[in-house]
Amino acid sequence: MWGIKGSCAALLLLFLAYISVSSVYADSLSAPLNVTIKALEGNSAIVTWDILEGDPVIGFAITQQKKDVRMLRFIQEVNTTTRSCALWDLEEDTEYIVHVQSISMSGTSPLSEPVLFRTPKESEKLASKSPDEVTMEEVGQAAQLRAGELIIIVVVLVMWAGVIALFCRQYDIIKDNEPNNNKDKAKNSSECSTPEHPTGGLLRSKV
Repeated sequence: MWGIKGSCAALLLLFLAYISVSSVYADSLSAPLNVTIKALEGNSAIVTWDILEGDPVIGFAITQQKKDVRMLRFIQEVNTTTRSCALWDLEEDTEYIVHVQSISMSGTSPLSEPVLFRTPKESEKLASKSPDEVTMEEVGQAAQLRAGELIIIVVVLVMWAGVIALFCRQYDIIKDNEPNNNKDKAKNSSECSTPEHPTGGLLRSKV
């Protein structure tokens, strides 16, 4: 009986020791540094961070929270070396708080320093953009419009060229037929100018 109890106690001690070692190892993992918000839009943003060289990081975890609201969004990804993550479905003109944690085989690091940011209004973004600033999306739309305009111009030119060619052909046909028409007219006029007399004699005027 005491042998069974001793074995159970030994196993329990080993388990607690394993948890303690894992906890110490996980606690030795440094929190992410230089957490930054980039590409801030009305409905999205990108969070980036750095880690200490040598930390056995295999992933990350991000907590996203509206300011003064307890609801959290938790994003986690493992088997990755990326140091950035996109935040989506954000609300315009809203403040958010973001924490980042590193993940290793033994657990997670402490939370990073909180980062507070505010999403802009779409109207504010448009007002802040200078007239000369052009985004890649606008460049793509302009290129598509130019391509469509060029296609329309080419089609119109081809149609006009066909119309002109048809007109020239008809004009040549009409011009070629003009000498024959002139000969026929001349022949008809000569026939009408000399009247025929059945008696075959010339009429003389009586004095």
